Amino acid sequence: MSEVRIGDNDNFEAALKRFNRKIQMDGVLSEARRRMHYESPGVRRKKKAAARLRKARKTNLRNKDR
Repeated sequence: MSEVRIGDNDNFEAALKRFNRKIQMDGVLSEARRRMHYESPGVRRKKKAAARLRKARKTNLRNKDR
């Protein structure tokens, strides 16, 4: 559970900004979006394989330019 403590001299906007940053760093929003709809194991594997290919292409392009 993410929480942000508000001091006596903190304003609401600053606390909200810190909270948003904290939940983004914790990955709460991305996890909620991912779980919004059921994803079968086969689809999960395909997405993982596609991400692996994208990452491999990206590293190959970077190494080729050097």
